[in-house]
Amino acid sequence: MSATKGPISNFITKHYRHFNAAALVDAAKGYEKHLAEGGKMMITLAGAMSTAELGVSLAEMIRQDKVQIISCTGANLEEDLMNLVAHSHYKRVPHYRDLSPKDEWELLENGFNRVTDTCIPEEEAFRRLQQHIFKIWQDAESKGKSYFPHEYMYKMLLSGVLEQYYEIDPKNSWMLAAAEKNIPIVVPGWEDSTMGNIFASYCIKGELKSTTMKSGIDYMVWLADWYRHNSGEKGVGFFQIGGGIAGDFPICVVPMMYQDLEWTDVPFWSYFCQISDSTTSYGSYSGAVPNEKITWGKLDIDTPKFIIESDATIVAPLIFAYLLDW
Repeated sequence: MSATKGPISNFITKHYRHFNAAALVDAAKGYEKHLAEGGKMMITLAGAMSTAELGVSLAEMIRQDKVQIISCTGANLEEDLMNLVAHSHYKRVPHYRDLSPKDEWELLENGFNRVTDTCIPEEEAFRRLQQHIFKIWQDAESKGKSYFPHEYMYKMLLSGVLEQYYEIDPKNSWMLAAAEKNIPIVVPGWEDSTMGNIFASYCIKGELKSTTMKSGIDYMVWLADWYRHNSGEKGVGFFQIGGGIAGDFPICVVPMMYQDLEWTDVPFWSYFCQISDSTTSYGSYSGAVPNEKITWGKLDIDTPKFIIESDATIVAPLIFAYLLDW
C-alpha cells in the first residue's frame, strides 16, 4: 500500500486482484501513468451519469487537472445543472422494478420523469433552467452570434443567475467546475436532449433560428483542431464511460483526419479504457473489444487498452478516487 494514497485507493489495490476488479486497478494505474508522462485525457459520459451524481468525484477531477476535455450527451450536460438547482425536488424510487404501467403514468402526471430509481422533477428542473437559457439564446441571436450548446450553459452558470436555486454543494457540480476552468466539452447529438427539444420548439414557433446553435459538424471541425494541437508528445487518452454517441463521435476524429483529410502525421489515441455493462458480443459497437478499434484506425497496436465490464456508477468513482489519492 502507498503512503501517499488514501484509504479507498489502498483498499482497491489490496483487494481488487482479479477479473473486472483487476482490470479496474490496471486501468486506474494506466490513467495515472499517462498523465504523469505528460499526456492529456478525454472523458466521455454516456447514460445518466450526471443524474447518478458522478459530479461528486468528477468535479474534483476537473479541478485537479486530471481531465482536459469531456465529451457527453446532451442529457448529461443538462442533468448536472438540474441536480444543482432542483435536488430537493427529486424523487427516489428504490422499488422501481415493481412499478406497473399505471404507476409509471402517475409519475408522469405528477411531473416526474424517471431514470431508473431517480425521478427528475420537470417543473423545478427543466423549467427553472429554461427561463434563463432562453434569454441567453435570444441575446446571442439578436447580436447575430452562434455558440455551442455547452458554451450557452457556461454563460448561464458563470452569470450567477442560477445561484439563487442551488440545492447541493456547488463543489459537487462537474459542469460548474468545468465552466470555471473553461475546459472544452463536445456534445454530439445535443438535439435529442430536453434542452435540445426546447430549443427546437422555439425554432418551430419562429422565436429562434436554428443557426443560433452550432451543430455536431461544427463540434467535429473544432475537435479536429483541438486534437491536432494537443496530441503531441505523450498524446491524448480516451476514458469512455458507457457506450453510445458520447464515445462513438469523438473517437472518430482520428480516423477522419488520417483517412479523409489524409493528414498522415496524426497520432492515434494513446490510452483507451471503456467501462461498460454491454458484454462482449457480435455486432455491438458498445460491446466490441478495444482491439476492434485498431482496424478502424483509432488505436495503435501498442496503445494501452482496458475494458471493465461492470456498472459505471460503481467503477468510475473508484477509479477517480484512486487518481485523486482518496
